[in-house]
Amino acid sequence: MSPPRKNIDLPLPVRRLLRKLGEDIRAARLRRRIPTKIMAERASVSRMTLHKAEKGDPGVSLGNYATILFVLGLHDGLGDLADIKNDPVGQDLEEENLPQRIRRPGKPRGQKGES
Repeated sequence: MSPPRKNIDLPLPVRRLLRKLGEDIRAARLRRRIPTKIMAERASVSRMTLHKAEKGDPGVSLGNYATILFVLGLHDGLGDLADIKNDPVGQDLEEENLPQRIRRPGKPRGQKGES
């Protein structure tokens, strides 16, 4: 088994977003005056994992980030991250694939009019 990679190759904007998320999580915990030990217990993670999440470590699972946000009461927006209403590119691409015309339902093929 190979040792875990310390420096995961991520695009710079992704690293910055994770770092900001971690800083925001830490700030939210401090505003609520929740000690790390209690926060880790509530989120069912180790203190080390909580520390890594607060640093924006990409090795922390999405499930752990989601649970930490849940404990802080900040989880509501998670379900909307990739929602179609927040995806204008996807909406535009879907619109391009709409049919040019729609045919009215008629008689099935192969049938002739009644005599």
